[in-house]
Amino acid sequence: MTAAGLSTVLSRPGREPAAALEGGRVLHEQTAAEGPREGGAEQAGGTRVERWLLVAIVLTMVLLPTLEAVLRRAVGGGVPDAIPYTTHLTLWVGFVGAMLATATGRHLALSTVDLLPQRLRTAARSYGHVVAALVMAVLAYASVKVIVADRTRIDTLAGGVPEWWFETIMPLGFAVMAVRSAAKAPTLRARIAAYLLCAAVVPFIASEILAVRGHGFLTAPDGPTLLRGHTAAFGWPASLALFVAFLLGTPVFVVMAGYAVLLFFLAGTPVAAVPAETFRLVIQPTLPAIPLLTVAGYVLAEGGASTRLVRAAQSLFGWMPGGLAVMAATVCALFTTFTGASGVTILALGGIILPALIKEGYPEGFSLGLVTASGSLGLLFPPSLPVLLYGVVAGVAIDHLYIGGLVPGLLMIVLVAAYGVLVGIRSKAPRPRFDALEALRAVWGAKWDIGLPVLIIAAIWTGFATIVESAALGAAYAIIVEVTVFRDVHPTRDLPRVLVHASTLVGSVVILLGVALGLTSYFVDAEVPTRLLAWVQEHIHSQWAFLLTLNLLLLVLGSVLEIYSAIVVLAPLVAPLGVAFGVDPVHLGVVFLANLE
Repeated sequence: MTAAGLSTVLSRPGREPAAALEGGRVLHEQTAAEGPREGGAEQAGGTRVERWLLVAIVLTMVLLPTLEAVLRRAVGGGVPDAIPYTTHLTLWVGFVGAMLATATGRHLALSTVDLLPQRLRTAARSYGHVVAALVMAVLAYASVKVIVADRTRIDTLAGGVPEWWFETIMPLGFAVMAVRSAAKAPTLRARIAAYLLCAAVVPFIASEILAVRGHGFLTAPDGPTLLRGHTAAFGWPASLALFVAFLLGTPVFVVMAGYAVLLFFLAGTPVAAVPAETFRLVIQPTLPAIPLLTVAGYVLAEGGASTRLVRAAQSLFGWMPGGLAVMAATVCALFTTFTGASGVTILALGGIILPALIKEGYPEGFSLGLVTASGSLGLLFPPSLPVLLYGVVAGVAIDHLYIGGLVPGLLMIVLVAAYGVLVGIRSKAPRPRFDALEALRAVWGAKWDIGLPVLIIAAIWTGFATIVESAALGAAYAIIVEVTVFRDVHPTRDLPRVLVHASTLVGSVVILLGVALGLTSYFVDAEVPTRLLAWVQEHIHSQWAFLLTLNLLLLVLGSVLEIYSAIVVLAPLVAPLGVAFGVDPVHLGVVFLANLE
């Protein structure tokens, strides 16, 4: 996002007025963070059934691991299959959230289409919606094939619930996203084309379902037989079509899914591999921590944690040269640790910090850059979500990654803060006197917010709870604090809306991770990591040269790729290279994450 774009986002009409800072005090209270609140319930999208289903699932996911951890300590036994149920419910949160993200247009995508003239913009959006509808329809068909294959398995959860029952949300979710993508096409012709393409897939879905009872009427094992003999001629045009769709603003997950389906199809592998990999990712034992920590961060942000943290940091650092800049770096880093997303941090804190920096005489360009850069400073600290995801994907101990990222993370904060001090001195920014009483009051006022990462870290390192259980404890803690202590979040008026918005973000991330893993699975099957390793070893002969090249490459990729999908796609390719060049897996993970964000 450009500086002008960020400035517009943080000051556009309809947003609550940002609180300004003066003398370490907030001039007026901001009752909610800007990011989660924006839009309100009327902008949540989807149907009421979807929204209330999400609320019920999220609260169940918070409750089950929390009870498991507490009961295990209290009576020596917990809730049967609490964690397996929670991991499978993550699949439902991901897909229902992705359905809402499709309805509201919140999937990650390039904004290049906005640069086009109006006529071309309409054509580009029409094209993108047609492509999205087709890809989602094909994935709905592929998901049905997964269920048909898995329904013969005897895997069940406590209570005799078959595991494949949870998979039913995949074809339903993809089908709903296909229909919604078609319905959102801006022209009638595009909508008709999208609906016709979706309809063309329906007979194959029906055949798979009827085949369960021996009545299948289409024998093509994986797509139109007509294309089987022309894969080479079909492959390049389809690849180009997907790339153009990406450039024109089609959601990134759609393009990744399209490439995964296309590559598997051209290789003669069933396209069911893509949703199968999505399911395999989502039921990873530690993945539920992502939605749970996201909920915790959203609830705290909604309750005004950003204002309280800013006040505390300003009272502690405001007296220093460049103290306001030091405050910005510190509080953004802390906030990002429990939101897991720099974008959420920017929206929640930018409306408070940016006006204050400009008012105190800091250059506008520096102020915008500081807010955007500081949003990523906390990603190496526990309980940061990208670290957790990298540990899952790369097979590295998560606690070791957190320990390994501590010093580099602190160093980045110190360097950004030091530059802020330098700019503050040059700008002759005013320095209020240190007020010990105000500092004590401000820190005490933020004690509940600071307590969230402390609680999660303590629960993990003392062995009281696993990572998922600790994340659930954190989410429960955030809900209880904001609903009963601060009372900034009304349990029936505000909390459901916050949970829906958090789940929409989770859905856009989970669906992206799932299809990215499908693409990664093809790379593994095609021996891409092995070939890449051979090529790199042929051209790079020292560890230092490898690390330097990797740093530069990740800096470039990090500027265009979303961090979660980048982790899923790139980590399996980079990890073997690190082993080959003798780089410690923890060192490699810290380098990977720091450069990407």
